[in-house]
Amino acid sequence: MTTTEIAAVRLPTGGLAHDVRAVKVVLHREMLRFVNDHTRLVSSLAQPILFLFILGTGLGSIVRNAIPGLDYRTFIYPGVLAMTVITTAMFSAASIVWDREFGFLREMLVAPVSRGAIVLGKCLGGAIVATAQGVIILAMAGLVGVPYDPVLIVTLLAEMLLAAFTITAFGTLLAAGMKNMQTFFGIMQMAIMPMIFLSGAMYPLANLPAWLHVLTVVNPLTYAVDPMREAVFGHLTVAPQVMALLNPGISWFGWRLPVWFELVIVAVMGFVLLQLAIARFRRTE
Repeated sequence: MTTTEIAAVRLPTGGLAHDVRAVKVVLHREMLRFVNDHTRLVSSLAQPILFLFILGTGLGSIVRNAIPGLDYRTFIYPGVLAMTVITTAMFSAASIVWDREFGFLREMLVAPVSRGAIVLGKCLGGAIVATAQGVIILAMAGLVGVPYDPVLIVTLLAEMLLAAFTITAFGTLLAAGMKNMQTFFGIMQMAIMPMIFLSGAMYPLANLPAWLHVLTVVNPLTYAVDPMREAVFGHLTVAPQVMALLNPGISWFGWRLPVWFELVIVAVMGFVLLQLAIARFRRTE
């Protein structure tokens, strides 16, 4: 009687190392999609370039006398940088809906890995992709009067990465319950565009009407834009009165929030949104 050897089947052991590998796989997939999609790369740069060089130049001719010694494009540069990262991060989260429509999401969800690892890999991938997109706008800093200071560049990179992670987590939370792309993009436009315009990206936060001031303070994106503006203005030479007008910071009942506190707010929001996205994915079939 002969016996036939059967190849051993190795079952996944689970644990932290297994989840870390799953995060790396999802992250690698996001990077491959970004590198291979040249149309997405070019099209996503159109809006920030339009705002920075077309809108910035046009409005700059109107407000030139109101802000002596400073180009309006220099003022809106941090806001455009944040806009680039935020928009790209949301588009990265949109791929979840795409994966659901084509069945790839189901394959990921039935894999022997935790849902948390999938979501974390997705958020890290979206954050890195959005930051890479922001680097292109960062390279244009000298064209709008922002110096190429190493400390400034590193600071902006770190702030962009933090903002991108938080927005990707927010987009992932939204996308987890969406079944088609049209619905997601409709919700994205309804949520993100008002938040961008209420963040002070295009105008200073000083001397606003009371109702608009309240909306900017309760807007989460304000706490992502303001640290970038603080970093840029910290490396500019402008008159004190211009600094007070264009870079007043965020105040709660007369207390101006320090930059580190604003970054903590963004980080806490990112952590909470990540946990909510993981919880929602665990209920996804």
